[in-house]
Amino acid sequence: MKLLLDTHVLLWILTESSKLSLPVIRSYQDPDNTVYVSAASFWEIGIKISLGKLSFHKTDWTAAIKEELGRNGIRWLAIEPAHCAQVSTLPFHHRDPFDRLLVAQALCEEMALATADTALATYGVKIIW
Repeated sequence: MKLLLDTHVLLWILTESSKLSLPVIRSYQDPDNTVYVSAASFWEIGIKISLGKLSFHKTDWTAAIKEELGRNGIRWLAIEPAHCAQVSTLPFHHRDPFDRLLVAQALCEEMALATADTALATYGVKIIW
């Protein structure tokens, strides 16, 4: 299975949070699964840091996260034109632009989405939580 991490799931993995569900932990740790993080998550983290809604333990947070991704074998998912086109076809069940892009990417790339936001299932994307 290909698994795309929602931004909050990525942050919880990095901080070893107890908020992670057992199905997400199992899916994330399963060596048969390929785990991805979207460029959209980096964008979202950057915006939240700049707004003071998120703090990160290291000044160079991008390097720290990239290092952690490499250590855990998480692959990078760029934002492609097809993903943006898919966003334009989604109904407005959810208004968060980052979540909408993650849903579009998961649909286009036939990935499951690891997220605590189970409302995203209304888009027909497979949710792991």
